[in-house]
Amino acid sequence: MEDHKQCTVVRTGQYEGIQGGLFGAGISAQSAGAKALCLHRLVMPAGTRGRPHLHEGHESAIFIQSGQVEVWHGEGLAGHVVLHAGDYFHIPADTPHMPVNSSDEDMVCLVARTDPDEQEGVRLLELPDWLEARLAPLTVGVG
Repeated sequence: MEDHKQCTVVRTGQYEGIQGGLFGAGISAQSAGAKALCLHRLVMPAGTRGRPHLHEGHESAIFIQSGQVEVWHGEGLAGHVVLHAGDYFHIPADTPHMPVNSSDEDMVCLVARTDPDEQEGVRLLELPDWLEARLAPLTVGVG
């Protein structure tokens, strides 16, 4: 018997990521039966930050649609980059990172990962004291 694969349309819903941020539930194992990827829309409200985390065994690719976001990344979150609308950003598997939106406008991006499960591979990490002091006025935001 021939295996007939079906295409899937997902009408986005929303969920709060354990790492912070309001995600538009896009393509995943849960929504579309994806086997090796997920694709979601993330809105990070102005004046908020995510939680430090990594994706165990999975890499991520991000496209900034609007706004801007700072990303602290790498060992001890010592690396820092500011991303603007139109920028792409690659995060290797198992790399600590934390997004920060210290601007006065919401940041919207598309996030693709090689993990088909929406939240299974997310591992929360401790925020280094030096960075916590620097980001004190920001709250962990979900929407």
